[in-house]
Amino acid sequence: MGLLNNIKDHFTNAEFTVAPNKKVKTVCADFKKAFGCTLAIYKGQQLADGDLTINQLNQKTTKEVDTHSQAELKLKASMKVGDAEKLFDTTYGLKVQIKDPKGDKCVDNKLTIGQAARGEEK
Repeated sequence: MGLLNNIKDHFTNAEFTVAPNKKVKTVCADFKKAFGCTLAIYKGQQLADGDLTINQLNQKTTKEVDTHSQAELKLKASMKVGDAEKLFDTTYGLKVQIKDPKGDKCVDNKLTIGQAARGEEK
């Protein structure tokens, strides 16, 4: 069943897009709806204010990121968790953690987002 699920992940939620004008709480809710996992977005070591947009939060980080304000990030269920988290860092300079559906623990970076949503472990 694992191979079938991996193939299905390439077509499920083919492009989950994170636009810089979306609020943090909206991005997290949409991610949960699309993938079934919890997305935690941080500013420094603290969870980000959910009422800020990604672009506003990007402007408040100290890390310099070579991006323009309209850069969009696209995620797929077939992406590795670690790659998705790095994409947030390189695109917006934000630290994110993909967690299990309950939001209790971080999932293994080597899993795909689809595997994490199904509760698979490596």
